[in-house]
Amino acid sequence: MREDLRQVLHLLIGLLIAALIRFFDPAVTTPLLVVGLLGGMVVADAVSRGFHLPLISWILAHAEREGTVPGQGTFFFVMSALTCLVLFGSTTAATGVLVLAVLDSVTALVGMNFGRHRVYLKKTAEGTGAGIVVTVGILIFLLPPPLAVLISVVAGLVELYAPVDDNLLIPVGVCLLISVL
Repeated sequence: MREDLRQVLHLLIGLLIAALIRFFDPAVTTPLLVVGLLGGMVVADAVSRGFHLPLISWILAHAEREGTVPGQGTFFFVMSALTCLVLFGSTTAATGVLVLAVLDSVTALVGMNFGRHRVYLKKTAEGTGAGIVVTVGILIFLLPPPLAVLISVVAGLVELYAPVDDNLLIPVGVCLLISVL
């Protein structure tokens, strides 16, 4: 249940960030993301020092992975979104964030609940395949079909084999791929 809730929150926050980046001017979105990062660091520090913050503490207690820094995944997610926005512009950055939100959440949810064939660490072929297929299904409305497939497959492989947190790598990798192609 803990991981399912975490992945649903990951998806919802990611979709919100992607929509903010896509539909609002960077002059609005960039400061919002910066303030979000600073606010997140303050909250993480307060929680790690034992302060109880009603809604935040409940979310962290029910959705955070054991043994991690409070809010670490969200921090990495917002940091990569901000990096993509600054380096690649709104449309490309929104696509990178959308891919992370959808692919990472679907991969984890399907893998945990239906995965039978382990590929790498705890990740499964079923989760990776489902994440790629759903991501293609969404990107096909935004990009030419061959590019949607290529981006989804590359992002799926990064999610599967990433040596560091995929919240950092997937958006930047997607944005680089879009920019190169």
